[in-house]
Amino acid sequence: MSVVKRWLRSDAALAGLSALLAAYIRLVRWTGRWQVVNAEAAARIWSSGKPIVGCFWHGRMMMMTYIWATELPIAMLISRHRDGRLIARTIERLGIMTIAGSTAKAGAKGGGTKGGASALLTAVRTLKSGVAVAITPDGPRGPRMRASPGAVAAARLAGVPLVPVAVSMSRRKVIGSWDRFLLALPFSRGVYMWGDPISVPEDADAATLARITRQLESELTRLCDEADRLVGCAPIEPAPALDERPPAMVTADAVRQP
Repeated sequence: MSVVKRWLRSDAALAGLSALLAAYIRLVRWTGRWQVVNAEAAARIWSSGKPIVGCFWHGRMMMMTYIWATELPIAMLISRHRDGRLIARTIERLGIMTIAGSTAKAGAKGGGTKGGASALLTAVRTLKSGVAVAITPDGPRGPRMRASPGAVAAARLAGVPLVPVAVSMSRRKVIGSWDRFLLALPFSRGVYMWGDPISVPEDADAATLARITRQLESELTRLCDEADRLVGCAPIEPAPALDERPPAMVTADAVRQP
């Protein structure tokens, strides 16, 4: 490994890069003009004082920290991969807590992969402690704008609603990554979109969970399309749909394990 690569993986590099990224995000926020659509829904959610599972597409992550009412506790679920460490440190500098893991692989009976099930259980325990959790249902690696079942499973097990949200901005660069990441530019006209809460019945069967997952996916894409339209930008197209995937069926007993 070269000296440069070793330095980029060091704690010093992580601290420096996260500080620069956080400063740039603050610059974009301070120089932009930002509108909130359906602010009434947001006000009702935060005034209740109860946790939610906030959901947004991975490609819209950059400016999403500013949609949350930071006086109330919320933690973003960030994957454990190398880029995730940088994202987590940046988000923490902006005043948002983070928890490590991804529910993307928490599917099928028993909770899917060990890592996915562990992240799902961590999210549920966080919610039950009274802290809201923000999840990218298509992260950390896609397919773009296609919801995995983990967010719905977390909401069911914790007994909290899903809340879809979106952001867009007029001045941006669409990166050619799998998620078509939106790199926001200063002096943008921006818009935040709040969707209405989506309830997940505690006794929902597999078919109901699959339907709610598709509902969440459809609503997230609708909000993004509307946000893009309001700022005069072309919508981002979702990746081709995968075959129907089974919902996560982790049991409530598993959540209660220490």
